Amino acid sequence: MFKNIVVFVLVLIGFCVTSALADRYQCTYRARISEWDKLNSQGQSLVSGYNLSSVAAVIRQDRANFHKFNRPDLEDTDDCAFASPQARQRLENFLRNGSVSQEALRRIADGTPLIDVDVYDNHVDVRLLNEQSSIR
Repeated sequence: MFKNIVVFVLVLIGFCVTSALADRYQCTYRARISEWDKLNSQGQSLVSGYNLSSVAAVIRQDRANFHKFNRPDLEDTDDCAFASPQARQRLENFLRNGSVSQEALRRIADGTPLIDVDVYDNHVDVRLLNEQSSIR
């Protein structure tokens, strides 16, 4: 009986530790990826193909346009994580740890899609919103 209680307590402790280390959901924000979001502060293109680095740079610029330059797109909403430059620098790692589809990579590079970004402690998931006009 004592052995069963010890095993139960150890399992319970393990569950609690795992839950504490879990990547918790923080918020979701919406962003229209516009042509402005594809240019850095010097006016140079951030898009260099359908890859994670390009998309991370574009999404990071979208958040800079929202927070730093006060140039949000009409559909852009506030986020809970990327107000500071240091936080925006983490976006590429967050994307590597999260999910973004190949279709999203292509549409962000080629078009002006509307996306939702689910923010967690250590990753983001990017979702395209269905709309007919987002690809030019």
